[in-house]
Amino acid sequence: MQLSYAEIVVLFELLHRWEEDGTIDALPYVDTAEQRAMWNLTAALEPLMDDAFSPEYAAVVQAARDSLRDSIS
Repeated sequence: MQLSYAEIVVLFELLHRWEEDGTIDALPYVDTAEQRAMWNLTAALEPLMDDAFSPEYAAVVQAARDSLRDSIS
């Protein structure tokens, strides 16, 4: 399985936000290996983020979210 760029952006933003607000440390992990896996996932996604330091980053995140969001009909 390969992630789309939109999936990478949305996952990176989610994990980064969780790291910033402490959520990632407070999740109900069964084992510390799960926490390590979350940190490693964030680190693995970061180099794939072409737009992480772009001035348009917020717009990139919004576009990625919009492309993944299920439409309600």
